[in-house]
Amino acid sequence: MRYFLLLILCTVGLNASAQWYKYNPFRKHTRYPQVDEPVNHSVAKLPGASFAKVKIPPTTIEHTPYVMAMIEASVMKTAQHNMRFHVYNAASYNFSDLAQMYMKQKRLAEAKWFLLQSITISRQQNDDRHTIANLMDLATVKADYGDYEQAKKDLAEARQLAVNKGLTYDLAQVEKKTRYLQDTKFKPLQSVSRFPETAEATTQTANK
Repeated sequence: MRYFLLLILCTVGLNASAQWYKYNPFRKHTRYPQVDEPVNHSVAKLPGASFAKVKIPPTTIEHTPYVMAMIEASVMKTAQHNMRFHVYNAASYNFSDLAQMYMKQKRLAEAKWFLLQSITISRQQNDDRHTIANLMDLATVKADYGDYEQAKKDLAEARQLAVNKGLTYDLAQVEKKTRYLQDTKFKPLQSVSRFPETAEATTQTANK
């Protein structure tokens, strides 16, 4: 029975090829070279991209009364929010922004009030640099009012604070602001003087 089964398995396991008798498992097969993968050069043939150099002019937002009113309302709302939630340092800067906005509009009374509020908070918060900046703006407002003595006192206070705290940059800014106000605000108008010859010639011309 065993031999019978072995004979059947050998018969079924034979190669179905008609040339099965030529099959040699130990014969070396020829190995052909591997086919190269296709290379896509379509992108390389495309023309290079060139970008035109366009000079974009700077855009300036015109400060119309409507725009200024919207900015003022936004900053005012932020300042009220910061004061409500006791964020005093941020509120101090909001007051300074409002004051500078009013200075540009020549609303000096409102600018002065907000600067005083900002100075009070910045002193409480020991924000010396902000206090110096506020004092310089306050001196400018008072000089526009014509109160030159008080403006000089504010500049002197700002200068002394910068010296005491060793703030060299702020000290230079105070000196610069002082020279500017001296040249534009503090200097009295000089009366025009004429020589006698010029005055006499002018009188003769008028008589003619």
